[in-house]
Parts: sequence; C-alpha cells; structure tokens
Amino acid sequence: MIEDNIINKEANERTVLVGLVSKTQNEVKCNEYLDELAFLARTAGAEPEKRFVQKLEYPNPRTYVGTGKLQEIRQYVEDNDIGLVIFDDDLSPKQVLNIERELKVKILDRTSLILDIFAKRAQTATARTQVELAQYQYLLPRLTRMWTHLERQRGGIGMRGPGETQIETDRRIILDKISRLKEELKSIDRQKSIQRKNRGKLTRVALVGYTNVGKSTIMNLLSKSEVFAENKLFATLDTTVRKVIIDNLPFLLSDTVGFIRKLPTHLVDSFKSTLDEVREADILVHVVDISHPNFEEQIEVVNKTLSEVCGAAEKPMILVFNKIDAFTYTPKDPDDLTPKTRENISLEEFKQMWMAKMNNNCVFISAKDKTNIDELKHMLYEKAKEIHTERFPYNDFLFQKYDDLDSEI
Repeated sequence: MIEDNIINKEANERTVLVGLVSKTQNEVKCNEYLDELAFLARTAGAEPEKRFVQKLEYPNPRTYVGTGKLQEIRQYVEDNDIGLVIFDDDLSPKQVLNIERELKVKILDRTSLILDIFAKRAQTATARTQVELAQYQYLLPRLTRMWTHLERQRGGIGMRGPGETQIETDRRIILDKISRLKEELKSIDRQKSIQRKNRGKLTRVALVGYTNVGKSTIMNLLSKSEVFAENKLFATLDTTVRKVIIDNLPFLLSDTVGFIRKLPTHLVDSFKSTLDEVREADILVHVVDISHPNFEEQIEVVNKTLSEVCGAAEKPMILVFNKIDAFTYTPKDPDDLTPKTRENISLEEFKQMWMAKMNNNCVFISAKDKTNIDELKHMLYEKAKEIHTERFPYNDFLFQKYDDLDSEI
C-alpha cells in the first residue's frame, strides 16, 4: 500500500487542526466537524494540540485559509515544534503544495486522514484491496507535488532533469495499478455475489449507521460472536455475516462499515462489495448514538448515504437508539420561557417523539449494559418473521404454534 502521508504509529504526533466558518458551514457546525476531526486524528495516532478557525465566504483557492491566518499557523507550528497540520476539508494538489511550502511540515486533509485509518484497520484481502484502490485514486492527481525535486519550473543550471517524464511514468504505473485493483474488486464482487446467492432465501438483516455508534457491539450481542469493537472511528471495515436464531427463526445478520460526513466519493465506490450487503438486505437496523449531541444530523447523513449510494432508503427499517446509559440532559428552569433546545429534552420525550415518527419501529437500548436487548430481539423477530412467512408460507403454521405456546406460558 502507499506509504505517502502515513502517520507515525509508534508515537503520537502532535498536530493542529484547521477549519473554516463559511457560507455553507456556520460556527456550530465547524466546531462539531473539528471535534470529529480530532477524534479521527486520535484514532490515527495523532494528538491535536490546537485549533485554528477562520471566517471566509469560500476557501482560499491557493491556501484554503487567508495569508494572515496561514502566518499565524506557521508561527504556532514553529514555536511548538508541531510536525503535522490537518485540514477539515479536501485540499486540491495546488493548495497542498502552497501550504507545504509555507508551513514546511506534513499536511493532511480529511480524506487522507480517513485513508490512513482505513489502511490501519483493513484486515482481510478484500478490505486491503478496497483501501489500496482508494489510496491510488486519491494519489493520482497529487503526483506533481511528489516530484518537486525534479520540477523544471525551478530552472537554472543543473535543474533540467526528466521531471515531467518521471511524473508521466508514475502516472501510467498508477493507472495500471488502479485498473488491476478494479479488476480484482470485480472478481471479489462476483465471489461475494455467489456467496450471497448460496445463502438461499434466508432473511437478511444489515446493521447500518454512523461510525462508532455501537454496531459491532450489537452484532456480538445478537450473534454471540466476537467481532472487533472499540471506541474509535472505523473500528471495523470488513463486513461480517453471522447466522442468528431468535426463538425458532433463523436469519442472517451483517455488520457493515460505518458512514461519516464528508466521506469521499471514490472511497464509497471502492467499498461497493461491502455496500452490496446493504443493497441486498431485507431489513435495515439503523443504529444511532443517542448520547451524541447531534445524533439527528448523523441520522440524516446515514439516510442520505443509504438513498444516494446504496439505493436502500425504502427498505423496512428499525431505528435502534443505542448508548442510553450515556444520555444526559439539562432540565429547563420552570421560569425560563425560551424554547427548549436539544440539551433540555429528556430521554422519555425523545422516546415519544421518535416512536410517533417511526410508527413504533424504534427501540432504545444500551448495548454496553445490555438494557432492552430482549425488546430489540422481539422487534427483529417480528420483522424477520413477516418476510420469512412470505417466502416460506408453509412455515406459518409452525410460527402460529410457537406463538400460541408463548401466549399460554
């Protein structure tokens, strides 16, 4: 895999984060995105020391931030021996080159940071191939800045080297590798498709949601398996499929890669075989971290991704609000007549609100404390039974027999 811009894993690198307050992103959103960027940085092995935020109508096409702000960042970097600066948006090759010339430290944008985490987390051959393809697609338009030591633009005696020739050679090599990796992924997609067909007509349930909401922990609880789960972003990249039996009903449960805001398009394309599990699922279990201050926006991000990328927005869905053990709120003073904010709404109020919105197709649990897991299992059983009896109507009598027995007990 490509080693360019990979964060040193042996010791946490000290870094600063840079974001913009713009026409499309107010100060609240900017700070929230930087919170998420800080979490991404820590997941990759870096330690954020400071944040720099600037108000601009649009990102500066040359240096992302203005000249004055860039000088301020440079001063802080030099005074505090910072070796890495991470920007919250994608940077163009020209922007990276100009910023590197000014700051003289390693520069990462949000995409390159996510790619680094993906490269670290990829375990199987499939995931490694997917990540490698995404890395090469990201690297291709950024080749020029990697050959600055051979650029003809510098001019002068002794500088008339084969810079452009070398860049073109590297571009052909990378294009060949991209082509080869795409063929490998096509072969993997065919294998995965055959595997899915071989599973027969069993009901398929897919866990989806924002990254780090507890999907893998729920997977472990329901399937009694040991899928890797950790309080970090993108703890798992590989899709895991397990056979689960609730009462007398078998179905297949898959744990998929988490979604995130500003997820690069080419990265989504690379994970086609993973997202196929979502496309071909009969039921989606959308897991939400209700303790997150902006969980409603995360729900919108996931729903948008399901609609635009997976084409799965219309599938039957259960909304699972996880981490109720970490939920907190501040009750309003009775004399305070201002409208309620997100921080003033209790868990019980959220339950009533979302149960009405989802027509009772939602459940509030704590996977960590195993609270209301039986309620989730019952909801899954009822949904899966509807699909199962449509495919195997002769089993309907068997389900009725078990249901009658349960009622007598």
